[in-house]
Amino acid sequence: HLPTWGRLVTKLHVGALGNLFTQTPGLRHVVRALAGVDQRRPMPKFRKGASARKDAAREIARREPQGKPVAIWADSFSDAFEGNQLLGLVATLISAGYAPQMIEQDACCGLTWITTGQLDGAKAHLRKALDVLYPIAKAGTPIVGMEPSCMAVWRSDAGELLEGDERVTEVAHATHTLAELLDKTDGWNPPDLSGHTIVAQPHCHQSSVLGWAADQKLLERTGAKVVTLGGCCGLAGNFGVEKGHYEVSVKVAEHDLLPAIDAAGPDAILLADGFSCRKQIKDLRERQALTLGELIAAHL
Repeated sequence: HLPTWGRLVTKLHVGALGNLFTQTPGLRHVVRALAGVDQRRPMPKFRKGASARKDAAREIARREPQGKPVAIWADSFSDAFEGNQLLGLVATLISAGYAPQMIEQDACCGLTWITTGQLDGAKAHLRKALDVLYPIAKAGTPIVGMEPSCMAVWRSDAGELLEGDERVTEVAHATHTLAELLDKTDGWNPPDLSGHTIVAQPHCHQSSVLGWAADQKLLERTGAKVVTLGGCCGLAGNFGVEKGHYEVSVKVAEHDLLPAIDAAGPDAILLADGFSCRKQIKDLRERQALTLGELIAAHL
């Protein structure tokens, strides 16, 4: 029920209060115990003000972009927790000649219900999301998402869970990663990152369902030295935070991710579109990984 809690926190603007319970010594131990979270696993911080969707919508209104319309579908993680992922995506899309529009209605894909086996709840969320996303897709407007695991739902799980609902196919075809959209954008060129090293951690769902080819092609065009990891970060959604899984989670990170970060050094750019991947990097190395949108926006 994490997306539900996230929407409630941002709607009531009580992120600071939520962080008091999840970040304060003593209190956070109680919260982790009640939630079944390993005591060694730091809790993510909620946004203190409005949702990221509202902040991004205000930024779009301020800049009044002109160009081809594109709809931004914000996942629950980017929307409710601290970070500038959506603002980076907005800036990148505007620089590429698009006029982004935030989808401000709730359109949760039900990912957390899927991963915890609550399939009836997942189906209900998917149907509600289709009510929002299908008219956009039907109108021919591209939909850009951010969280690979959420986007992968439309290209795999949704079709299986809602078999026979033709809207799923329409939405799946209309939904793109940022790299997929930019790869099809005539005249767009990435920033010159020659001299930089980028350590890229593809999300497992992106590698297995969405594909990483467009991202790899884009990163190579920047001129940077790109180190693309082939293994999992080890957090794997709820798995790495649950009691009894911490040691395995860290061992997986030690196989590819952590050695690559250490070898690349402190000046390397760490790239990870997945919320779980960024959190694992933050938890185990105290480093901040960027999404692709943030990376491009930072070097425009």
